[in-house]
Amino acid sequence: MIAGISEAGLDKGVFAEPVSVLDVQAQCATRAVADAGLTMADVDGVLTAGLWGMPGAGTLMPLSVVEHLGIKPRFIDGTNIGGSAFDAHVAHAAMAIERGYCDVAVITYASDQRSASGRNLAGKPPHLNMQFDSPFGLLTPIGSYALAAHRHMHEYGTTSEQLAEIAVAARRWAQLNPAATKRDELSVDDVLDSAMISDPLHKLDACLVTDGGGAVVVTTPEKLGTDARKKAVYVRGYGESVSHWTINSMPDLTTTPAAHSGPAAMRMAGVSHDDFDVVQIYDSFTITVLLTLEALGFCKPGEGGEFVSGGRIAPGGAFPMNTSGGGLSCSHPGMYGMFLLFEAVRQLRGDAGERQLDKATTALVNGTGGGLSSTATCVLSNR
Repeated sequence: MIAGISEAGLDKGVFAEPVSVLDVQAQCATRAVADAGLTMADVDGVLTAGLWGMPGAGTLMPLSVVEHLGIKPRFIDGTNIGGSAFDAHVAHAAMAIERGYCDVAVITYASDQRSASGRNLAGKPPHLNMQFDSPFGLLTPIGSYALAAHRHMHEYGTTSEQLAEIAVAARRWAQLNPAATKRDELSVDDVLDSAMISDPLHKLDACLVTDGGGAVVVTTPEKLGTDARKKAVYVRGYGESVSHWTINSMPDLTTTPAAHSGPAAMRMAGVSHDDFDVVQIYDSFTITVLLTLEALGFCKPGEGGEFVSGGRIAPGGAFPMNTSGGGLSCSHPGMYGMFLLFEAVRQLRGDAGERQLDKATTALVNGTGGGLSSTATCVLSNR
């Protein structure tokens, strides 16, 4: 079960006070553990990953975090598959606990990519797989997603207006979230009129660039602290899948690995598509959402554009999705998968404030990493 969560406070997309990414992880871990009614002395599992492309501690983030926390865990996991990493960590923590490798696992992440103006790969020579993309000027990562968007448009007639509806719906949810970075009005025309960054994706088809961090505690009902502050959320199913790294090796530009991780998670949980009250889907770009909805089976291939249209995924729509405002309007600190978990847990706990859904008992979370390269899916429930 997910017994505790904590998210770093932001001020217009940057950390509310000057702080290092290690301090953010330590602070959030301490608060998340307290949220579960436990102390750091109870933690014997640590899972974390650093933002790809960042220097220093990010290269060996698990060691840095453990050292900074001053603990000696029995289980450690530094799996990094991009934005889906922390959703995969939930599965890894659950499996580790089930096998007896640890009892209380804390998953941490932090990035100061906006305030530090980091994650810049300019001037670095391409190496390994990247040598086949970089010399041709492909923008990373948006260029990979633009290629997928073009292919989907070519095969199915998907339009830029349909993609823009995803960004508009995210903004409408963000307007109900006081913590969201962007809360001003946004229309389909605004998205289409924003600068073209990598055809056919505009600036407002792309996620924000913000700081951010947080922690998630996974444990068992037996280990849950007697003074836990909130209702625990159960991990009912999970799945993960990877199909490639560089976009030139993606088997099908219109199908993400969610076509494998999603069904696996739903089978484990014993649920079907109609059982979900809320869905949190990684929205690095608008096309990411559309492709993921199709891969997960919420609609058929080629029907994603119609599925997201007409306010269906916006507040008051029939398919509540990305209810915090997502990476497009709330925050996006480089790897967003953990923040999908935060919002799912808040909805299932009944703690989402003005954006709280009337009925929220079962949620699906799906993270995407790399250039549509990896996915991890979790099914969560409050009963």
